[in-house]
Order: sequence, then C-alpha cells, then structure tokens
Amino acid sequence: MAQYVRAPPAPAIWFHPKLFPKQPRNRMALNPRNITASLNNETTTRKLPILLFDIMDTIVRDPFYHDIPAFFGMSLKELIECKHPTAWMEFENGVINEEELARKFFKDGRPFDLEGLKDCVRKGYSYIEGVEQLLQSLKQKNYEMHAFTNYPIWYKIIEDKLKISNYLSWTFCSCMYGKRKPDPDFYLAVVEHLKVDPASCIFIDDRIKNVEAAVGVGITGLHFKNADLLRQDLIQLGVDSSLDGDVSEDQLKHAEEQTL
Repeated sequence: MAQYVRAPPAPAIWFHPKLFPKQPRNRMALNPRNITASLNNETTTRKLPILLFDIMDTIVRDPFYHDIPAFFGMSLKELIECKHPTAWMEFENGVINEEELARKFFKDGRPFDLEGLKDCVRKGYSYIEGVEQLLQSLKQKNYEMHAFTNYPIWYKIIEDKLKISNYLSWTFCSCMYGKRKPDPDFYLAVVEHLKVDPASCIFIDDRIKNVEAAVGVGITGLHFKNADLLRQDLIQLGVDSSLDGDVSEDQLKHAEEQTL
C-alpha cells in the first residue's frame, strides 16, 4: 500500500555524478562480464551488476489505489483522509502486526473485516504488463536479482499468488529491516549485505524519490515507467535482457544480406 505521491517528469536513468565523471551517458554502461567483486575478503567472479527491484507498481500492480478504496466503499481521497497517518508505515516496518494494524488502520478506530481486506489485495495482485517476461529473460542470463521494497509481511501473499521467487529473492523487505525507502540507511544496508560496491548495483523503482536516494549512495537508478522502456534502459547499461530465441536487429540485417 504505497503512499499517494505524484512524481514530476524525470529522466529514466539516474547516475551519481562522481561515478562517471566527464563521460557521455551512452558510455555509462556497466559491463556485467568483466566486473569482479570481493566477497568476505576472497576474490571471486560474480556476474554484475546486481539488479534490485522495487515490487509495488514496478513488478506487481498495487491494489491500494483502486481495489482497497472500493473494498471500503470509499474514494481514494476519502480513504487517505480517514486512515491513520502512520499505521501502514508501521506495518511495513514490522513495528506492528496485522492485528494491531486492524485496530488502528482508521483514525477513529472503526472495525473492519481484516481477512476480507487480505482477500481483496490478493485478488488485486498481478504482474505489471511485460514484466514477468523481462524477469524471465534476466533469469535466463543468470543475473542476480533481489526485491528491494517497502512492504509488510503480506509480501508472502504476493509470493503465494505470483511466485516471484522464481525470478528473484525476497531479500530486502522493509518489514525485515525496520527501514523504508528512501532512508539512505536502508540502501547502505543492502550494499553491506551484498558485499559489493554501490556502483555494481542497479536499482529499479517507479518512484523518483526512491531512485534519487539510490543515486545518492552511489547506486545506478532506473525510473520504471513500463517493461519495454526498462528493457531499453537495461540494454543501455550493458545488461543483456533479450529472451533466448530473440533475433536482434543485426542478426536480421545479416540474414537479409545473405538473401540478396
């Protein structure tokens, strides 16, 4: 259940200015085949960059904006006005459990059907168009991928329905760390856990402020708009996201030349 924020237009790719001094953007690609990471003081080959994905409205449709207001018989504006201002964030941070959420979800403490709400969000979860195919192609290329998301224990409902762990690990959820994006400490905790330089990670999120926070600690940030644009942005960064069996433009051109 993300907060309702309208983000201003922004470029899709964000870099920390110190990472790529005096280089044009089209030369800012990371080479995933030639980067070596140091793990536990031992030098081992690790395919980089590591891809960090936000979940809600990046991989999975967020039911907050339509399904949940409808469940309560309200408009989104009405729901925002009468819900408790911090209860959901506390739930995302693991500070309160779902029973406590039910008690304080509304400012006036009105009761509601918690199991009904959970069923509502379960029905609302679905992959964003084209994203599962993109994850599949990245998985085929053996990229290391992790969820990096503000979400409560209900991420398990998403997993139960969509089996996202087929593609990435639920490694960095706010409910596990007690931190939420865009807190810089959360990003630093991610990098520390992975034992890589920030520049060896690419973070994808639909919210500009979260992308900016990633860039602030040295992580390359991609502003998610749709799956096709994300695939193009990843290719620009040197990340092979083509599906096995896809034919590139160069291959098509070569085949045409052979038939002439």
